[in-house]
Amino acid sequence: MNRLSNIRPNMSRLWASLMRSAEIGKTAKGGLRRLALSEDDAVMRHEFIRWCEEAGCDVRIDAIGNIFATRKGAEPDTKSVLVGSHLDTQVHGGRFDGILGVLAGLELVRTLNDHGIVTKRPITLVNWTNEEGARFEPPMIGSAVFTRQKAVEFAYSRLDRDGLSLGDELARIGFKGTDAVSADRFDSLFELHIEQGPRLEAEGKQVGIVTGAFGVRGFVVEVLGETGHVGPTPMPARKNALVGAAEVTLAINEIGWSRHETGGKSTTMRIRTEPNLLGAIPDHVEMTCDMRHPDESVVIAMLEEFKARLPALQERSRCEISIKESWSYGGMRFDAGCVDLVRQSAEALRYSTMEMLTEAGHDAMHVAEYLPTAMIFTPCEDGLSHNEAENVTIADIEPGVNVLMQAVLERANRSG
Repeated sequence: MNRLSNIRPNMSRLWASLMRSAEIGKTAKGGLRRLALSEDDAVMRHEFIRWCEEAGCDVRIDAIGNIFATRKGAEPDTKSVLVGSHLDTQVHGGRFDGILGVLAGLELVRTLNDHGIVTKRPITLVNWTNEEGARFEPPMIGSAVFTRQKAVEFAYSRLDRDGLSLGDELARIGFKGTDAVSADRFDSLFELHIEQGPRLEAEGKQVGIVTGAFGVRGFVVEVLGETGHVGPTPMPARKNALVGAAEVTLAINEIGWSRHETGGKSTTMRIRTEPNLLGAIPDHVEMTCDMRHPDESVVIAMLEEFKARLPALQERSRCEISIKESWSYGGMRFDAGCVDLVRQSAEALRYSTMEMLTEAGHDAMHVAEYLPTAMIFTPCEDGLSHNEAENVTIADIEPGVNVLMQAVLERANRSG
């Protein structure tokens, strides 16, 4: 490993940064509600930029609001190593999901400054816009635009529940950037994240070496029925969109159960119905669904099975049922070289490890299609995430932060 392997981050300083973040959008139960492009998100973004500039980084903001903060390298014309995650949260989110990855990257830079170390390659910290998708769908839209998998115009058009567009909200909070930041200028990405699951804690492992990702298929199903009075309308005349939605929910659930022994899972996450009134038969339902499997070919087959079931679902419910919108991500394996750097770093530091796939979505999954990428997981208490009770200790995260630092140093000291 690199000659700087004795360098350690200042965990007290990192923890203080995490606790400052935990005050911005704090909920009554001690979690965070910092939705993308909200006022609290803007406050956190400004705080992050201030910290980065104090650490000597050059900050740029692209058209979708991704923040890139670059620490110069000795060979400035070489491609930069990206480090980061996201600062937005779920509606009832925790203090560490995504945030740890961004602020651990900042601590890496601060530690290098403390020791007067200049890497060959630049190191760029990144905060991706709207990773969670809790306000604007689909999730991970900042990294999708960065990697050209989604057009920025598509991203701008996304609406929240109040009908506000992502583009207008980005401009309102002052983060509709003008900097052109191309994926071509970067060498690789390393993302540190809490596991969001119980395996590391349950098996007493300090570091998760993430070798790849579950394949994911998300989609919106539209069910069209016919409204009418819930009293006088005869049963044979009813076309209740909620009945169609129930048929869809059961089918999705059955498809997940049929693959659960090999890691498959599927669910209906949300239902919106109209007119949603007393006395009225629902005539329109939109439902958001999700399917996942460690084998990309299997999750594709799961979705195809659902599509094949649609005619029968329509016949039983007497409604029109269709897939209105869909998205996909994951299913890849991360770069072998970057994963091996994580593995070697953990071995050199004598941490216990577990190799695993990520079941949750992360920006690294989009970026991996374009750049060599690796992820590192830390344990989290009871595996809780997307929950106000989400929690870690310094002892939980320190091994992962150390491994991140060593892997990034090794990659950043490669000659161009």
